[in-house]
This record gives sequence, structure tokens and C-alpha cells, in this order.
Amino acid sequence: MIPVRPRSALAIGLTLALLMAATRSHHFAATLHLPDASWAVFFLAGFYLRPLWMFPALIALAGVSDYVAIAGFGVSDFCVSPAYGFLLPAYGALWLAGRWYAGRHRFALSTLIPLAGSVVIGAAVCELISSGGFYFFSGRFAETSLVEFGLRLAKYFPLSLESLAFWMGIAIVVHIVFTLADSNFIRTRRQRAG
Repeated sequence: MIPVRPRSALAIGLTLALLMAATRSHHFAATLHLPDASWAVFFLAGFYLRPLWMFPALIALAGVSDYVAIAGFGVSDFCVSPAYGFLLPAYGALWLAGRWYAGRHRFALSTLIPLAGSVVIGAAVCELISSGGFYFFSGRFAETSLVEFGLRLAKYFPLSLESLAFWMGIAIVVHIVFTLADSNFIRTRRQRAG
């Protein structure tokens, strides 16, 4: 598991929460043309943050952000339906994928393969649960079929992967910068002490 100092964990948690609130609620994101960061936030929270209470806290933040967007900013409530509860296991898949990868992470190029695999598998499970739940249980579609669901997946899943890849790319760069800066700091302190 990746070791994260308590102060760093707090900063990471706040950053992820602010990122999700700013991009999910559509009022800042639309102005800045930023994609929704929710999927990346849940994966990264699973990767970096050990406390289990962070998952329900982020779920609550997602719900509050959606409520504020609908009630305060006039965003359509089309996606809020009896299927909204499917977001819990959908985001849980991303959280667990992040936790799985945290146990395999090393600061080496060789861990990019398990990273990519865990991101893609977590995203695929998330998409199947969230879109499947919405398509089959929201009550928004008069007739449902597996063929139609497959067509909808082919249309919308690549867009979700694109947003996820955008935020994960930024997270990887930030992770590399902070890891290198931290290792240089430690090396400098050891040289001064020695």
C-alpha cells in the first residue's frame, strides 16, 4: 500500500473533494469546459486514502453536488431516478480498483500496466452498473433490450473513459512531481545529516 502521511492525506482528500464538487455540479465545469472528475476522484481516493469513511463522505458529496446543481443552477434532473442508488456500487468499483492498485504500486514504469488495467476494469464495472441501472431501472425508457443497452454503452462509455483519462493523466503527473520532490528532499536531508 502506498504510504501517505496524515497531513498529505488531508490535503489529498480536500483536493479530491473540491475537484469533484467543482466539476460534478456543472456550474464551474461548464464555464471552464472541464470534464466531470467523479470517476477519477473515486479511483484516486481508493488509491491514496486509507480511512473507509472517505467513501461514504465522497458519495454524500456527490449527492449534495447533484442536488445543488439541480436546485440552484437549473441542471436537468433527468438522471435522478429510482436508479440513482446504483451509483453507490458503481463508484465502489472505482474505489476498490484504486485500493487494489495501491497494493501493487511501486514508483516504476512496470506498474503502469496494473494501473491501466485497474483503471479500465474499474471504469468498465462502474459503467455497467451505473448505465445498466439507469437504463433498466430508472423508468425513463418504455422498452429496454440488451441490444439497445449495448448501443448506448458503445456511445457513452468512450466519453466517460475520455474524462477519466484526462484526470488520471493529470494525477499521474502530479504524483510523479511530488514523489520526485519528496525523494530529493529526503536525499538532501540525509546528505546534510551524514
